[in-house]
Amino acid sequence: MTPEYICQLERARIRALVSRDMGVAGTLHSPKYQLITPSGVSLARDLYLGKIESGELIYLRWEPEGMHVRLTEAMAVVRYIATLELDAGNGQGTPFKCWHTDTYELDGGSWQAVWSQATAIK
Repeated sequence: MTPEYICQLERARIRALVSRDMGVAGTLHSPKYQLITPSGVSLARDLYLGKIESGELIYLRWEPEGMHVRLTEAMAVVRYIATLELDAGNGQGTPFKCWHTDTYELDGGSWQAVWSQATAIK
């Protein structure tokens, strides 16, 4: 495995979340997945993906900048600054920047996201 592969995996995860491709998103998120949002809320995998699938949470934009990866045989951490924009209910939102850190684990031959944390940059 290479750091570039992990970056490609993270970009695929982002594309799936923005396009609401729940089939792909489901395979890239471990059943143990947990997101800590910029506001400090903790969302388990099924709740997070359910909010996206239902349209309660819509990413209008998610643009990563300069991904950095730490990698071992069974774990990878990718960190980057991202510009995010969430739908405020009217198809529009206010873009904001945040640090994004995602932890992946190799489980049964597949790499899956297990933890994500987004920290707003003020």
